[in-house]
Amino acid sequence: MMNYILETQHLSKKSGNTYRVKDLSLSVPEKCVYGFLGPNGAGKSTTLKMILGLIHPSEGKIQFLGKTINSKNRLSLLQKTGSLIENPGGYGHLSGLENMQIVQKLKGVKEEEIASALKTVRLYEQRDKKLSSYSLGMKQRLGIAMAILGNPKLLILDEPTNGLDPAGIQEIRELIVSLPKERNMTVIISSHLLSEIEQMASQVGIIHHGQLLYEGPLKDLECNGKSLEEAFLEMTGGKESL
Repeated sequence: MMNYILETQHLSKKSGNTYRVKDLSLSVPEKCVYGFLGPNGAGKSTTLKMILGLIHPSEGKIQFLGKTINSKNRLSLLQKTGSLIENPGGYGHLSGLENMQIVQKLKGVKEEEIASALKTVRLYEQRDKKLSSYSLGMKQRLGIAMAILGNPKLLILDEPTNGLDPAGIQEIRELIVSLPKERNMTVIISSHLLSEIEQMASQVGIIHHGQLLYEGPLKDLECNGKSLEEAFLEMTGGKESL
């Protein structure tokens, strides 16, 4: 029997008379990389923000670690998540280490965890350099290091390879794939680069117009000899921008 770290039940978000997400029921297995896919405007970011408590659902439930998130347990449960939803922030005049120390104090975790997180993202040797001197790829990796401080059970990444060159994309890909084994994390990643998701994810969920079209193992989706991109385009009705 498969264990799920995160489940949503009939999750919906309404804006005026329009549903941005409607009746969405997801099941994310433990310790996997889960690719969350959909065209632009499909409701991916809205769903991730609801899971992280950044916006409130109009309807439905979210279960995390076997518990339904509510007003009483929200904070304690969400402390077991990490996220990089938009471009990583930080203070350019401070070093990577100093930026990490700020996050470490905000999260209330032990200072020795900083070195472990920086080593995981391969930035330990660059920790004393100013953030303003970091490449975009290094900033993305530092953002992930901040997100994994405290060793969360669930890591949510929204377009973590945006704007990166091929070498930077490969670095982020290798890092994401390593996290379930090295840190026992589940990673949900939303990306428009389907070829990258194909190389990282073992499970995928595809949404369109706020509704779930497919969820399950990537290998089952590709069992007829189709690539992920071919299956995606067939489901969503053609070459739409992702």
